[in-house]
Amino acid sequence: MSTVNGTVTSDVLSRYQLQSQSQSSGKGELGKTEFMELMLAQLKNQNPLEPQANGEFIAQLAQFSSLEEMQKVSGSVDNMVGEFRSAQALQASAMVGRSVLVPGTAGQLEAGGELSGNVAVQASTSDLRVSIKNSAGELVHQIELGSAQPGYHAFSWDGTNADGEQLPPGKYEVVAEGSYSGGTEQLGTLISANVDSVSLGGAGQITLNLASMGSIALSDVYQIN
Repeated sequence: MSTVNGTVTSDVLSRYQLQSQSQSSGKGELGKTEFMELMLAQLKNQNPLEPQANGEFIAQLAQFSSLEEMQKVSGSVDNMVGEFRSAQALQASAMVGRSVLVPGTAGQLEAGGELSGNVAVQASTSDLRVSIKNSAGELVHQIELGSAQPGYHAFSWDGTNADGEQLPPGKYEVVAEGSYSGGTEQLGTLISANVDSVSLGGAGQITLNLASMGSIALSDVYQIN
């Protein structure tokens, strides 16, 4: 630190860092032009009897160069993030109108359509079946899939009851069960659902809004049809 006419000349890098930290007010942003002006002011006002050492001056220039490179890198990262989010938005828009397989225990039966999905079998079973229940919890149809090995086993229901009568559209519960030596066990199910719309979160997370099933993260989707 040097003194000229009783005036203290602060180290330019310290002033730069202090002003950078005060940017929370929304003003006073210090760019490289201002940085150079402060450095030149320091050189002009240094004590001629105690000039700044060459090593110290070179160190300040090196720090300035490093700060400039950091700003360039930061700008490149911002551009990459923007491009990545644009790609995500494009990917998300392509999902609308398609069907996906997601974990669930209920599905929507559309008029003239069917309710379909998969049963996740963890261990071999001699008797795999899927029961369809209405909103009152009443059994309206049962699908017998027979013996099954570990893996995913598809099922579909055309919307008719045991008498072949067409049931009204709406939400129906799906219960999958397997027979084992210890008794009957309920198994996990994946339900097919249509994607009505897609939401892109602030952090770049894609959320699918499914017909009558609410929202689900894209990362929770097992299959896109």
